[in-house]
Amino acid sequence: MNGSPAQKAGGQKASKQEAGSVPAHEEAPLHPRHELSEVLHQPVRFSIAASLSRTESLDFKDLRNTIQVSDSVLSKQLSALEKAGFVEIKKAFVGKFPRTSVKLTAAGTQAWEHHLATLRLIAGE
Repeated sequence: MNGSPAQKAGGQKASKQEAGSVPAHEEAPLHPRHELSEVLHQPVRFSIAASLSRTESLDFKDLRNTIQVSDSVLSKQLSALEKAGFVEIKKAFVGKFPRTSVKLTAAGTQAWEHHLATLRLIAGE
C-alpha cells in the first residue's frame, strides 16, 4: 500500500494515537523502500538496467544472452523500460540483417543509480 504511515491497512486514517505510535505532528520518516522504482524492481528489468549500466549500448542478442531470457520476454520488458523513458532502442540494418541496439537514457541511468543506492541503504551498506 502506498498510503502514509498514519493509514491503517484498511485505508482509513488513524483517528486516535495508537499506543507506541509517533504523534501526527512528528510523523516517522518513510521507509526507504518507498523510494524504489516500480519499473526497475521487476527482476528482468533490473537485470537489463544492470547490464546496460556497464556499457554504452548492447545488441539485442547480446543482452538476451547476458540475462538469459527469451526474445519475447526481453522484448516485452524493453518495451516497458522504453515507455518509462529508461532505455532507447535503435533499429538498423547491417548489410541485409536487422540489428537492434539498446542503451540506457540519462533518465534511465539516474533511475538505476537511485534504485541501487536505495537497495544499499535498505541493506545497511
